[in-house]
Amino acid sequence: MFRLSKSLPSRDVQREHRDWLLESEKWRHARHVDRGYRIKWGYVGIAYLVEAMVIGASLAGAWLFAGVYSDGDNHSFYFMLLAPLVYAAVELCRVPLGILARTQRSNFVRGLAIIGIIFAAGVTTKSVSQLGEMMFHPRLMEAARTKTALKDAQADRASLDTRIAAADARVAQYTTELEQIEKRSTDNAAQLAGLPAQRCEKVFGTNSKGVRYQNLKCVTDPRVATLSASVAKAGADRTALTKDLEEARKARAQLDRGSADRRVADAEQAYRQAVNRSQLHSFTAMVYGVDPIEVTDAQVHAFLRIFVFVPALCAAFASTILALCAVSVRKTFMDEDDLGASVNPEATNYMLAPFAEGIVREVNASLQKSVKDAVASGAAIPLERRPGPVANPAAGTAGAGA
Repeated sequence: MFRLSKSLPSRDVQREHRDWLLESEKWRHARHVDRGYRIKWGYVGIAYLVEAMVIGASLAGAWLFAGVYSDGDNHSFYFMLLAPLVYAAVELCRVPLGILARTQRSNFVRGLAIIGIIFAAGVTTKSVSQLGEMMFHPRLMEAARTKTALKDAQADRASLDTRIAAADARVAQYTTELEQIEKRSTDNAAQLAGLPAQRCEKVFGTNSKGVRYQNLKCVTDPRVATLSASVAKAGADRTALTKDLEEARKARAQLDRGSADRRVADAEQAYRQAVNRSQLHSFTAMVYGVDPIEVTDAQVHAFLRIFVFVPALCAAFASTILALCAVSVRKTFMDEDDLGASVNPEATNYMLAPFAEGIVREVNASLQKSVKDAVASGAAIPLERRPGPVANPAAGTAGAGA
């Protein structure tokens, strides 16, 4: 029991703590009355927490951005971080400016605070919009890369069709020329075979020394040489043209349209997968009512402006609006004092006398009504009424008997 009683708090301590709390509350209330406004610091703390998160995310995004685009140059890296630090300092002013816009009585100072809020919100919009663009950037780059690959595959297929047509024309040309050479060679050979055979005759004569001689002289048709040369040339041309035809056929065999079609199909599938993974393409296709793979770059970037700038504006003004709402201004706190009016003690009777007379009249009327009601009901006898003469009972009895 002794330990239990020792563990119980003292009533005096509790009473003093309660009095201290009441006194602190009265002091805070008096301070609020003197100021003319009250600040809810819990909401202000939330506003500063939101501002700290925005600043931290902006600085982290600027750090990553500088790391990616500085190309390993330390000087460029730190140069790219200077402006985000200044932007963070400007963003930190938005919550105090919001409180000033609510607590200042000068319209000029309030106007300056509102202008500062707008400027700081513009800086925050820039920083948050950069973060939003960085969020969509990887998917957009993947979609752009796969779309470029698809266009290249389609261009290769189109050029392949042109090359196939040219190769087919070359093969057909070589085939036609070879057929013409074969025909010319056949005609020349037939003509050569149709010429008469060589004629040989014996020739007799005497030489310069007077000795007689005898020789055999053969005469050939002059067309034989021309036809033989044509046949030989046709054979050489046939050999060269046959080689060219084989090379043209090999080149044509390497031009496979099926492989080009497969590359285009693979590129289309990769592009569709990249577009399906892009949230921005999906929302744009949903708004415009088309297939995600059919949306244009202009439509995507138009929707990107909405997805980036609108949330950035909301983030820029959210903490400021919370700071503005955290201040409660009561016009009855200080307006009477600002008028400079005071009450003269000598005029108190003139100000309160009509109220007192009215109260007295109402009380008297109520009392008179209550008395009249009591007398009428017989519950009370009025003091101003006197009793009348009392009759003699005996005389009354005698008179009754006579």
